[in-house]
Amino acid sequence: MKDVALQALDAVTRPGVAYADVRVVDVREREVTTKNGKPGHVGSSESLGAGIRVLAWGCWGFAATDDLTPAGIEAAARLALDIARASSAARKHDVVLAPEEKHEAAWVSPIAVDPFAVPVDRNLGVLLAVDAELRRQRGVSLAEASMHFERRSQVFVSTLGSVIDQTRYLSGAGFSALSYQDGEIQRRSYPNSFGGQYQLKGYELIDELRLVENAPRIAEEAVELHSADQCPEGEFDLILDSSQLGLQIHESIGHPIELDRVLGSEANYAGMSFLTLDRLHRLRYGSEIVNVVCDARPEHGPGLGTFAFDDEGVPAQSTDIIRNGRFTGYMASRETAAAAGLARSNGTMRADGWGRLPLIRMTNVSLLPGEQSLEEVFGGAGHAIYMETNRSWSIDDKRYNFQFGCEIAWEIRDGRRVRMLKNPSYSGISTEFWNACAAIAGRDHWTLWGVPNCGKGQPEQVMGTGHGASPARFRGVRVGGAYAG
Repeated sequence: MKDVALQALDAVTRPGVAYADVRVVDVREREVTTKNGKPGHVGSSESLGAGIRVLAWGCWGFAATDDLTPAGIEAAARLALDIARASSAARKHDVVLAPEEKHEAAWVSPIAVDPFAVPVDRNLGVLLAVDAELRRQRGVSLAEASMHFERRSQVFVSTLGSVIDQTRYLSGAGFSALSYQDGEIQRRSYPNSFGGQYQLKGYELIDELRLVENAPRIAEEAVELHSADQCPEGEFDLILDSSQLGLQIHESIGHPIELDRVLGSEANYAGMSFLTLDRLHRLRYGSEIVNVVCDARPEHGPGLGTFAFDDEGVPAQSTDIIRNGRFTGYMASRETAAAAGLARSNGTMRADGWGRLPLIRMTNVSLLPGEQSLEEVFGGAGHAIYMETNRSWSIDDKRYNFQFGCEIAWEIRDGRRVRMLKNPSYSGISTEFWNACAAIAGRDHWTLWGVPNCGKGQPEQVMGTGHGASPARFRGVRVGGAYAG
């Protein structure tokens, strides 16, 4: 892979080229699913190719190929140069890159058990055991379970002299129980919706999740929701579990801080951003206890946004996004950093494969743990609504007005659950919501969640992101409007 990458870099480095980089990417994936006692989908795939990016005549050119012969590489290099030359006819200004150093490194995400060394039969055995536990509960109409594994090896080289070799292992698993009664469907998922929990770990994650042990509780809750009271409408103190709070961070903080959205070069998937440059260091984003970082460093945890270097050769970093409630930072590329007057990219450029250009993507955008105990989070309000596990989401084209639905909720009085509630939802405005944050649980209750299906760009790129959070309480949130009868 290194030899191919260097050959491609030589092919594209010609007079007039200001900068070029090459990524050679080798991806192996496995997906295993079950549905109602039978295997659903059992498949694997492999992909190997090279992406060549060149800055010439003031513009970007990009081409990719899975033909890694000398002739195939030369053809892709010529195409990348031709695209840059053609783009220059419509350029408004020359692309300028923030400075970066040469880097030579090799990194492999740590794993205890190689997921591809575990037989598919063993994967199916675990999922079918979960399935059996779910369907043991009378009233469960549909049981689904899944596992997903990925190994992504990449060599990056650039005209700066960088040579970076990275391998990342991803594992994920989860299940759901659906119950249909009297024209209504209720669903419970574990450990999260939309496929479960995903992290940069090996097969050891499957054991950590304790899937079989949690199946009876999830199945029981799915059926019990039918007899639960409808979530009330009105303003309430709202408590969110860490998984729902992770998606709240993703939509109302993660996407708006993407600097390409702010600068107007990205408007796909719900538009741009309300966080214009004049708001940096001026906007009161949240209450004093709200601290959010964008952190791709391995020491932050095994998140889907964890790596050693991004896809334009910039080291992983931690950036303060919100510090004591004040808006303090964006996610930038080398190009957008220069455009916004920043000294350097903070390393957030990633592509979902060798055939796509890198884009600014969320790394691990995490709410740092608070100082309250879980008892203080729940007991700090005499009356509150507690919600778990995302069911739906919607946010406007500036990432400002939002509405979320959850799978399940409980009414809380004096710190205790007094009744289960079905069809819960809440809505608000991003800055008002985060300024209403009154309590955040501590490190013991903090989880780094993986969102494997974040979409951006055209053609669409699907990327994994990470979001760390502890359960938190918010004052006076509008609750209960989305699914009201």
